[in-house]
Amino acid sequence: MTKEVFIKDVMVKPTSIAKSATITEALDKMLAEGIDPLIAVNNSTVIGTVSRQAIAEKLGSRQNANLAPAAIHVASVIEEDFTSVYPDESINVLIPLLQRYKLVVVYDGDHKLIGQVGMVDLLRKVRPENSMDEVIEKAVTIEANERVVHLRRRMLDDNITRFIVTEHEKFTGIVTETDVAIAMRKFREAVGDNHQDHRIRNLLVKDIMSAPLLLVERTAPVSGVIDTMIKKNISSIAVMDKGKLFGIITRRSLVNAM
Repeated sequence: MTKEVFIKDVMVKPTSIAKSATITEALDKMLAEGIDPLIAVNNSTVIGTVSRQAIAEKLGSRQNANLAPAAIHVASVIEEDFTSVYPDESINVLIPLLQRYKLVVVYDGDHKLIGQVGMVDLLRKVRPENSMDEVIEKAVTIEANERVVHLRRRMLDDNITRFIVTEHEKFTGIVTETDVAIAMRKFREAVGDNHQDHRIRNLLVKDIMSAPLLLVERTAPVSGVIDTMIKKNISSIAVMDKGKLFGIITRRSLVNAM
C-alpha cells in the first residue's frame, strides 16, 4: 500500500518580503536563495507575489527611467499569481494548482502563513511518467547580436520568458527574465539618466546571456533531467536531437505533463 503524501510533506519554509521593501532587495533575496517568486506581505498578511519577470519589466520600462532601482518599491510590482491550501490536504491538489499558479502558499487553521510550495518542491516528490517528447516545449531562439531592447519587446509581446541564444549557427547560451532583471539593474545603476536611452540601444543579448548552454539529448531519461534541474537549481534545459535543437524542458512543462 502506497503511503499517502500530504502538502505538509512537500512544503518548504515561506520566503517573504514586505511590500515596502525595494525591488533590488527582492531581487537580491531571490538570487541568494534561488527562488522565484517571493511572497509579498503587508504586516504579515499575504497580498501577492513578486517575480523576477515583474522586476525585469519594471526596470526595463522607460516610465521609470528617472528612478534608481533602489528607489522602486515591491508594492509597484506585486502580482496575485498564487493560491492557498492547508497542510493536511493531499499532495494531489497541488498539481492542477501549480499548472495555473507560480506559487501555492500554505496556511494553518488560524490562517497564519506556515509554508509554500513551488513547482520544484512538487517535482522533488512527484514526477511525470511521460516520455521526453511529451514534456518538451517549443524552444525559441534569438541571435547573440540582437539588441536587448528587441529581446524585451519579444518577451512582452509574445509572453516568452526564455530564449536559446545562437551565434554562427551554434547554440551559445540562454537568456531569461532573470538575466534581463540583473542586466537592467546593473545598467540603471551604472548609467546616468541622460545617457540611458542611447546606451541601452547598444546592449546586446550576448552581453547579458547565461553561458554555456546546458544540453541533454532527446533520448535522455526524464527523471535524470529532473535530477539535474533540481541539483543545479535551474528552471530549464535545452533538448537536442542528432545535433539539432529539438525543444526545451522547463519546470512548467514538467508540471503541465502530470
